[in-house]
Amino acid sequence: MAGKLTAAQGTGILLVTANVGSLFEDLENLQKTWLREFYQTVQSHKPHFLALHCQEVGGKNFEESMSHVDNFVKELLSSDALKEYSRARVYLDENYRSQEHFTALGSLYFIHDSLKNIQQFDFKAKKFRKVVGKETCSETLESTPTLEKAKFPQDYFPECKWSRKGFIRTRWAMADCAFDLVNIHLFHDASNLVAWEKSPSEYSGTRQKALAYVLDRITDQRYEKLPFFVFGDFNFRLDSKKVIEKLCSDATMQTIRTDNNEIHKLVFQETDNDRKVILQIEKKLFNYVNQEVFREDNGTSLLEFDKELSVFKERLHEQEIGFPPSYPYSEDSSQGKQYMNTRCPAWCDRILMSPSARDMLLKGSVAKGGRTYSVKRLCENTRETNRTPHTQRTHTHTHAHTRTKTHPHTHFAQAYTEEPRQTLFQQC
Repeated sequence: MAGKLTAAQGTGILLVTANVGSLFEDLENLQKTWLREFYQTVQSHKPHFLALHCQEVGGKNFEESMSHVDNFVKELLSSDALKEYSRARVYLDENYRSQEHFTALGSLYFIHDSLKNIQQFDFKAKKFRKVVGKETCSETLESTPTLEKAKFPQDYFPECKWSRKGFIRTRWAMADCAFDLVNIHLFHDASNLVAWEKSPSEYSGTRQKALAYVLDRITDQRYEKLPFFVFGDFNFRLDSKKVIEKLCSDATMQTIRTDNNEIHKLVFQETDNDRKVILQIEKKLFNYVNQEVFREDNGTSLLEFDKELSVFKERLHEQEIGFPPSYPYSEDSSQGKQYMNTRCPAWCDRILMSPSARDMLLKGSVAKGGRTYSVKRLCENTRETNRTPHTQRTHTHTHAHTRTKTHPHTHFAQAYTEEPRQTLFQQC
């Protein structure tokens, strides 16, 4: 790290969310690239407090890949980029043998040497404790007093027999301010065909139910209500039916069925131009002829179809999105700008906040650091895509999705905040 930070400069917070499933299936390429970009982001912002929320820890083949998680964490804790962060708390849900509890979530927190006054909440004792040294907890997170963890009930998403969706909550205090940080992973779209059937889709309703479950838990009467930030893989999708109507407004649709008369494929063709195929949809195929519409002007023309958060407009807020859809980027490092043709691109990975947290953030915006909310794509062979951070100061979210067979997030999204404590933290 270049240069020491002092508390007098204000307190910089970097929040990072990363679906890291594929990092453990491609250690030599994706994991090394991800770590390099992560370190560069840390060194660029030099935060005092760094929060990294991971989903799909251990990868999809967790029985084979979970053994790589320990080395990943050791690399982070011993890296030169984090050498001035002598305090850390690492929580890893690695116990995949416990189907009832396993979420594959990882919440990692790093505290810079210059940040003197920081405490973490003990949910069992109901009091804050000073943060000293580095600690790593795994296997039995249910009994760890410094976090609250829950897996969503199975009946929330019965189609998924082996769900790893849930949340982890931690609580922190700096100077005169205390706040909650929540790592979340919501349910995905299991089938493009089902998502297309109606507006909004049934998957949207499932995510709504699960997110409401989390919000109710973290704002109930068990503990004092505090400002909170929720950042992770929400799996928010565009309204598929409405998006397809816009993309294919002048096209005709052909329905291809199976022998059992179930819809297998939808083909949209232009009415002229030799009936050129512009979109094909299957359960796990979304092949649109012109991906540029999702990248041009950061996909702004499609934000009107990003509706899932509107249900919670009184309970959750978000900084303005100024980055392209975060999912599903190509797994091929030579095609860092391309999306895979498995799903309709969407803003799956987000940093959301309570009204009180937003007020805290906005009232501190006069600080020289400002706010950033952004995405960085990861690409080994394309310098341009290696360096595309979109950030949000005064609060930072960084999410890196990586190569996963059905859920690839190969980008790095981040939000950063740096405010003098008198400006930001006394507003809690």
